[in-house]
Amino acid sequence: MRRASETLKRSRVEQLKRTIRFNASTLPRFHGFALYEVLMGVAIFAFGVLALGRAVENCLNASALNAEEDRVRLILSNRMAEVQTTPGLPDAAKEFTVDTGYGTVKLIQTSVDPGLLDDNGAQLSGLHRVSLTAKWTRAGSQQSEQVEFYVYRPG
Repeated sequence: MRRASETLKRSRVEQLKRTIRFNASTLPRFHGFALYEVLMGVAIFAFGVLALGRAVENCLNASALNAEEDRVRLILSNRMAEVQTTPGLPDAAKEFTVDTGYGTVKLIQTSVDPGLLDDNGAQLSGLHRVSLTAKWTRAGSQQSEQVEFYVYRPG
């Protein structure tokens, strides 16, 4: 009897062992990515990287242009302060060449009597309209920026 129970136990263990065995037909199918799906993902990623590179390039160009224009504004502002603080009448016409880190800037200064009249029709004396024009070349095209202001010199 003992043997019958032992064979029964063995058969149960063997059945369990048989059911636990896996082979290619009993394994659940692995649903992975196909080659075309991987290639599509890589292509989308590549286009994204190219677009990001183009955006960074545009930001760098805009930053360089902004720095160049800030430099020109600073040159005009400095010259305007010089004209306003210099005693005596401003020069009727004067030209400067300023070398910046972005190339040379030609600064043209002109001063004219504005011909303004007061309420009684009399001409206001001592006022001068000063025009400062900065000209420079960016990528083969002429650029310019202008500032006009009034200077009062009594006398």
